[in-house]
Amino acid sequence: MATIDEQIKSLEEEISKTKYNKATQGHIGKLKAKIAALKERKEKAQAHAKSSGGGPGFEVKKSGDASVALVGFPSVGKSSLISQLTDVESDTGHFAFTTLTCIPGVLHHRGATIQILDLPGLIKGASDGKGRGREILNVIRGCDMVLYVIDPFQGAHFEILDMELWRAGMRLNQPRPQVFIDRTERGGIVVRSTLEQTNLEEEEIQAIIRSFGIVSATVTLRTNVTDDHIVDTLAGNRVYSDAVIVLNKVDLATENDLSGARKLLPENWPVLPVSAKTGQGIEAMKDFIFDNLHFMSIYLKPQGQEADLIEPLIVKNTSTVRDVCAKLHRDFVRKFRYARVKGPSAKFDWQRVGLDHLLKDDDLLTIILRK
Repeated sequence: MATIDEQIKSLEEEISKTKYNKATQGHIGKLKAKIAALKERKEKAQAHAKSSGGGPGFEVKKSGDASVALVGFPSVGKSSLISQLTDVESDTGHFAFTTLTCIPGVLHHRGATIQILDLPGLIKGASDGKGRGREILNVIRGCDMVLYVIDPFQGAHFEILDMELWRAGMRLNQPRPQVFIDRTERGGIVVRSTLEQTNLEEEEIQAIIRSFGIVSATVTLRTNVTDDHIVDTLAGNRVYSDAVIVLNKVDLATENDLSGARKLLPENWPVLPVSAKTGQGIEAMKDFIFDNLHFMSIYLKPQGQEADLIEPLIVKNTSTVRDVCAKLHRDFVRKFRYARVKGPSAKFDWQRVGLDHLLKDDDLLTIILRK
């Protein structure tokens, strides 16, 4: 009997040989669904082996307000880049695979503390485990932003890197598909859509869903779906993150070199030209990272005192009062009585709120604790 890897390879070969068009999209979708199910089985088996002491690995403790992963082939300048962004002195050399483990650094910028991770270089086949690929990709999946570090003389590397992250379940610079699948006890698979579906017929959508072993469900579509949208929703382990391309070594490249490299990159992705050697573009890169990590400022007002309007607390723009309490002190959630908020998230000045109140940028916050 064929192994899981052999089954996946066979299905991928069938997909590559099938011309992609409207007539074949449903069939390809079913093949992708089978691949997703096989990969899930494989991940469970690997997790079991790891819990049973099946091999070494490395983990990175997240710290700061957000984390950013530097992703690239070996020797593209990631270590030099983290030295420019943070106070970390990373050993570098003029040869491949200089970095053999994850090196964390901290970027302090505009009041935020941002963890920057210099990871070992990825290579083709990383998603299948080559070059410690799975361990590296698991760290990347947990980050808030991905920085592809690309050598302008090796622009074709981007497509390889992006495919490895795609195969690892990362969906970068794209919104989460508005597909909702609720299992039911009976009634078959009922598809409801708020707009016309031009990519897949209802029967094709139902067939892809059945490939996951689901025979009865209510499916609500709020976007014009593709087979990938359905498979990604059913897989349930996809990560949606922001990404930017850092075009390093621009001090060595001509305009023709840079123009040629850009032609190999996605048109709608942000590209930051920098030189880790000279420092060119580093400050603009710091600003871009901060502006695109979706931070907001919360001003704290201790009870009976004036508000601190000089140094706000920097948090993610999805933060609640609970998140702020946890960030300030580990006992604040346990001792919490209530909070008062003045600002955009409050219905009126100094509204009394609980831990689950969703804050907004420029809110003033007073936290009342039990003594």
